[in-house]
Amino acid sequence: MRPLFEVLTPGSEEWSLAESIDPARLPAHIAIIMDGNGRWARSRNLPRVAGHRAGAEAVRQTVETCARLGIRALTLYAFSAENWKRPASEVNTLWNLLHLYLRQEMPTLQEGNIRLRPIGRMEALPAAVQEELRAAERATSSNTGLQVYLALNYGGRLELVDAFNSILEHARRTRSLHKLQIDEAMIASHLYTAGVPDPDLLIRTSGEMRISNFLLWQIAYAEIYVTNVLWPDFTRKDLLVAILDYQQRDRRFGGLGADVTQPAADLSHAGLGF
Repeated sequence: MRPLFEVLTPGSEEWSLAESIDPARLPAHIAIIMDGNGRWARSRNLPRVAGHRAGAEAVRQTVETCARLGIRALTLYAFSAENWKRPASEVNTLWNLLHLYLRQEMPTLQEGNIRLRPIGRMEALPAAVQEELRAAERATSSNTGLQVYLALNYGGRLELVDAFNSILEHARRTRSLHKLQIDEAMIASHLYTAGVPDPDLLIRTSGEMRISNFLLWQIAYAEIYVTNVLWPDFTRKDLLVAILDYQQRDRRFGGLGADVTQPAADLSHAGLGF
């Protein structure tokens, strides 16, 4: 897949945004809560499924742009464990759209050296969907570029439950339950996203100010970017704006930041209790 500048028009707004991005400070992992398909359709007096169809184009453009930029991982919140509450007709349409997307985009995934990795409780999905996902995962398993994690029947709390059950099962199998000591590294190694860096940037579309049970463990120190743009309207330009915003953040991870220097304070009489 060609680098980003080779598909941009010189002098365009996207070109200017891309020129402003520091390639040395790209987020290694971007996670996106793709929200607003239903509202997009309703604002146009269309059925909700029309919003999901339009949202597929935003997925395509986002995946391709991340691959062209050299982003290491992209996690897309496609279907939550709570989404089963929606009408059966809408849910079935989502599975049909996923089927079409996987079939149509496989050449692009292969050309772009993109690896697809579904995460979530796959066993609850329709059998045909499971097989389609397994086939796509196998077909792209040797690709070494962008890793796309597609969260389906996913919930952050469910992921933690599954991680702890996996830890306990391993301890029982190895007869080490009596000396089991759980730490952060152990939990991380049993998550669906084990082995991939935690998200640096979490994007949520549609303006909602919540994380909706998404990657609860992994986003502990992610920079959060919320845009009012509805997901079907989310373009390459919007992604570049989000990345530029991320690059302007001072990521301190609980510290003072690399550019902050101050003398040690004398707390001996401060009455802080420590």
